[in-house]
Order: sequence, then structure tokens, then C-alpha cells
Amino acid sequence: MATPVATRDQIPNSNVQILKAKVAATVRMLHMEGIVNYSGHVSARLPDGRGFIIQPYIESRTTLRPEHLLELDFDLNYLSGSPQHEMPIETRIHSEILKARPEVNAVVHTHSELAAAFTVADAKLVPMKGHAKRWASGIPIHMDPTHIKTQQQGQELAQTLGQHNAALLRAHGGVCVAESVEGLLIDAVHFEENARAQVQALAIGPLLPLTKDELELLTARDNRRQHIGKLWRYYVSKGMAEGALESDEGLMGDY
Repeated sequence: MATPVATRDQIPNSNVQILKAKVAATVRMLHMEGIVNYSGHVSARLPDGRGFIIQPYIESRTTLRPEHLLELDFDLNYLSGSPQHEMPIETRIHSEILKARPEVNAVVHTHSELAAAFTVADAKLVPMKGHAKRWASGIPIHMDPTHIKTQQQGQELAQTLGQHNAALLRAHGGVCVAESVEGLLIDAVHFEENARAQVQALAIGPLLPLTKDELELLTARDNRRQHIGKLWRYYVSKGMAEGALESDEGLMGDY
């Protein structure tokens, strides 16, 4: 088991607590939407950049709370003050992607059965809906079907992801990355919507995915920050209404 290391740089505790509230809420909302289930996890880079927070292995996605979240460095040592609960067995997904992509601040490993189906069929997941411009560069498939447990496996997944914003894991699930926890939630929702749209369109007739020109036009007219704020508030409100969230304290204000 990893051992605690020295205290992380001093940063306002309120910043960390708000980040933890958003991560815990995002896990619950993704469960509400069926994008994570008994497995799947969300991480976020700590404001001081020394490490990241992630849910523990044992806590249910339906009842996760901010105080349950672990604080780890990128070598998977517990930072001072972190709970010492067992970390997810695939924590290397998060540590290695966050190390490889310094502009990324949040990572989700999803267990979407729909998206994973594209890794076990002779079919390529392509941009079908407007917000799929986020994946215009491509959605690579990582061909290792086992759990990503080791540092080498995590590095190999990070290499597969490259500079893309999502990847699929063969017969397993997927990963999405974003600049913020709020953006991550919205990307994960749109990733599922895009996969569903492709299946639905194929049932009607031959696929007509978005073209390169259409994707460039959508990107040029992007209103990502405004869109994230709108959908984040919607899903927080939905979570409150459906009982997935107990409070919206600390969840509003950044978008």
C-alpha cells in the first residue's frame, strides 16, 4: 500500500473542498445518467498541481461524498490529510493521463455499455451530433481489454489517447478528458448521446456523419463555456429533483 508523503503546498482549503464537492456530485450525476455504474471513476487535478483527487474503491457511486475522496500524488502516494481508503484498481488511468496532458484537469473512466459496444463490433464511432465536434480529431480504441492496473498500462493508454479528448477501451468502457470537472460531466453526457445517435441513425438508413467542413464550422462557432454552464446547472437541478444530490452547496458559480 502507498504511504503518506509530505504535506502538499498550502492552498486555500475552500478551493479543494469545492473541487471535491464537484467531483462527488459529478460521480453521482453520471451514475444517474447510466454512464458510470458499479464501476467507473472521476478524478480532478488539485489546484496546487501536485496531485489529484479521486473516489475510493469501496464507496458506492450513489452515496459518494466529498469527504470520501482521496488526495494522491502522481506516484499514487496519499497526500497528507487524505483518507487512507483503498484507491480504485485502475487509478493509473488517471495519474498517467494527467501527467501526460498538463492542460487536462479532469478525467472520467466510464462504463457505458453502449459506447463500449463499438469496441466489439466492426463499426467506428464517429461524430454524429453537433457537440461531437469535441472528438473531431478521432476516438481511438485502446486494445488492452484488461483492467489498467500498472504504470506501464496507464502510460500505454495515455499514448493511445494522445491529444484526443476521448478514447474507448476494448470490451471495457471509455475515457474522456476536459479542462474542468463541469466540462467533463458535459462531455461524458454528449459522448453517450453521440453513440446513441449513431445506433439510432443506422437503424433508419446509411450513416451520414458530420463532415470535416461541418465540424470546422461547429468549432468556429463554439460557445463551450456558456454551454457547459447551462448544462451543468441543468444536471445539478435534475440531480436535486431526482434525489441523486443532497445539496447544491459549492456547485455553482464558476460558469
